[in-house]
Amino acid sequence: MIGSNPTDIREQLEKEFVEFDRSLLDHLSAVGNVIEFRTGEEMMRTGQYFKHAILMLDGKVKLYREDEDGNEFFLYYIEPGSACALSMICATRNEASQVKAVAVDDVRALGIPIQHMDDLMKNYKSWYYFVLETYRSRFEDLLVVLDQVAFRSMDEKLLFYLRRSFTSYESDTIHITHQEIAYDLNSSREVISRLLKKMEQKGYVRLHRNAVEKLNLEQDQFPW
Repeated sequence: MIGSNPTDIREQLEKEFVEFDRSLLDHLSAVGNVIEFRTGEEMMRTGQYFKHAILMLDGKVKLYREDEDGNEFFLYYIEPGSACALSMICATRNEASQVKAVAVDDVRALGIPIQHMDDLMKNYKSWYYFVLETYRSRFEDLLVVLDQVAFRSMDEKLLFYLRRSFTSYESDTIHITHQEIAYDLNSSREVISRLLKKMEQKGYVRLHRNAVEKLNLEQDQFPW
């Protein structure tokens, strides 16, 4: 855990969390600690207990759900200006995490010690509404994921996954291997490679070495 100048923390909080009022920004910058993770580093594991709620300052995080056999399924991203809703819940209630989190790239976050959580909810309205909105947003994310898992074929899941990834990275190219996509979708590399090749043949994407470029992903489904 790496400390940082409260003034620097406040400036970045003000930039990323525009909904926070001035008094809350001052308080969080005073009590929070900056936490840093390298690309690919496991930030949180299933069964882990939290000592902090996490506010994202820089970088992206992927959350996964694990089954009893160790299989994993990608849930959603956590990005700058947002928080890990599960860290808030687990930290407040002293419960173990039910998900795994991995840093997609270098991550810088602010950890808020659990002893401050009750006071934040009681004394800062902007924090209270931020927590509610975070829970609502993550619940909607999970509903979308559930819909994809329960009602979609693998080609539709891949389309959803790519759209979400391009949007998250705000880029027409994402640097990722076929194996990584297969891992996130709990599929095999062979299946994902075959579907991506079909997408390329139809002009939907262009495949590069360890990267996928978006060409035309606007259609709702593929005529395969």
